[in-house]
Amino acid sequence: MIPEISHLLTILAAGLFLFSLLVILSSNALSSTDSIIRLSLNCFNAATIFLISAFILYVYLAVMDDFSVKYIAMHSNSDLPIFYKISSIWSSHEGSMFLWILFLSIWLWLFVNRLDTQSNLFRYVIFFSAMVLLFFLLFLLVTSSPFERILPLAPINGGDINPVLQDPALVIHPPMLYLGYVGFAVPFVYICAYLADGEFRQGWETIIQKWSLYAWAFLTLGIGLGSWWAYYELGWGGYWFWDPVENVALMPWLAATAFTHSIHASTKSGVLKSWTLFLGLSVFILSLFGAFIVRSGIIDSVHSFANDPQRGLTLLLITGVIALISFGLFSFRSNKIINSRLVVSGSKESFLSLNNILMITSIFSVFLGVIYPLITQYFYSTKVSIGPPYYNTIFAPLIFIAACFIALSVESKWQRKWKLTETLSKLGIPILISCFLTFIVQSLHQYSVSLIQMIGLFSGIFIISIYAFKLLMNSVNREFINWSSAVSHLGFGLLLFSIAGNSIFSYEKNLKLNVNEEYISEELEISFDDLSLQDESNHQRIIAQINMKIHDKVISFSPEKRKYFTRGQVTSETDIEATFLRDIYINIGEQLDDGSWTFRVQFNYLIKWIWFSVLLMILGILIRSRAMV
Repeated sequence: MIPEISHLLTILAAGLFLFSLLVILSSNALSSTDSIIRLSLNCFNAATIFLISAFILYVYLAVMDDFSVKYIAMHSNSDLPIFYKISSIWSSHEGSMFLWILFLSIWLWLFVNRLDTQSNLFRYVIFFSAMVLLFFLLFLLVTSSPFERILPLAPINGGDINPVLQDPALVIHPPMLYLGYVGFAVPFVYICAYLADGEFRQGWETIIQKWSLYAWAFLTLGIGLGSWWAYYELGWGGYWFWDPVENVALMPWLAATAFTHSIHASTKSGVLKSWTLFLGLSVFILSLFGAFIVRSGIIDSVHSFANDPQRGLTLLLITGVIALISFGLFSFRSNKIINSRLVVSGSKESFLSLNNILMITSIFSVFLGVIYPLITQYFYSTKVSIGPPYYNTIFAPLIFIAACFIALSVESKWQRKWKLTETLSKLGIPILISCFLTFIVQSLHQYSVSLIQMIGLFSGIFIISIYAFKLLMNSVNREFINWSSAVSHLGFGLLLFSIAGNSIFSYEKNLKLNVNEEYISEELEISFDDLSLQDESNHQRIIAQINMKIHDKVISFSPEKRKYFTRGQVTSETDIEATFLRDIYINIGEQLDDGSWTFRVQFNYLIKWIWFSVLLMILGILIRSRAMV
């Protein structure tokens, strides 16, 4: 009965969103417009409450092991801990789409109820919010229903969640990512409303700026958590593979970064208004494109869901319709939007504009890398793989140019042309520091550091030294310190530095060892001392006992293989010795015919700094959002 109630509440939510939308459409024809708009808002609120209630009931079904629900029977198991039973809801397409829509409704519900109901824009915001939610609820109910039952004979136990997903980071990674994706629906619907209204009042940027910053923070956190999980769970020792699904998360992040900077420029100096509107629409459309790529199954990825042409075509159609409506409005209205000021050459907003161009170039490069293999496979029946060499070659020069523009923007003013000699004099010390440290690293590695690595290293050091020097001088001179800008850009500089440093200093060894066998080199000794079996409730563990002697210090490791009983799936669990500067990472591979085992031993330098830099960027954004009214 509870599955039917959850299903019914979801259907009622879709019906109320439709009714809310129709009420707004009819409001112009009725005299009591205020009461009609209030009715539409009440329907919208009721629909959101119904949807939240439906999801809470669905969580209850998962926790109580109701295997009469097909989705729960396929992706959960009675032996799972309760938090994995809950996270099994978003472990596959139907449940994760349910969560995606839930977050979308909550974001828009919070936003709609913060707006002035007397505003002319309000009815348009309600209209576009209800329209977007209705589209995706219909998609869920018609093509991706998580409510399908297995009756009259339900299985005694479920099929279990994918073992790779049985990890604490995967409990929170998808929700954070979804909160970021759909959070940009807030600026999207407001911009659509702003364009539809056609009055073009001033101050619209301040209404959506804070919401955009929160969405950016969630998206950044979601990407960072996914990178961290991939590093310690998947067993290959990397944190970013340029996988197509990773790339479709990166595209809205790049667009969102450009958007938040463009809003700032528009608010401060009255420029880039049309461009800001375009970016605000693009972020959400890119998020929808990412949902299509992941959920259609048209690409091969460890992150993608099962192939379903019907779902893929429906998602593509929904994305196309929403894009057509929004960009159609923009094309029709954008020529009437007037900037209050012009961009002054050499001013802060001019460098922000140039950095925005670099962001769009980056997005196009990633987009091309995602769709080119699809084009070649569809038209030429040829499988093409585009990997790290393409992206590294594209991004290295863009990052270097971006670092230069960031440096120039730090020492420039709003609506004032820069003074070349004064600016360069302030950048002299950061340039010298960056050149010197890059040269030191190159010489230590006997000039074997690649050009791409040098560019990344120099750019990271340059940005860090610029902001560190700026903070120092402002503190000495008792001048205003923009902490949000300093912290977030220091985080970005640290991200570039740690990525470059990790690629330069890290190395690995692939070993083949029998039990009680040792590997000895000049730098370290590794002994494979024991191999044990241990049974758990839902899997068997094969645990290797490894001792490593390095710099007269002995470190113990226990990497393991796990065989899960329900699925018969085998996974590898790494063991990591983490320090401030480096991780020692050991992964157990396969057993060979002669009885020996393969091991991957990696020395990953500055790896933890990558995720610390992500937290710094988020902290900077939160400082900025807290400063807003």
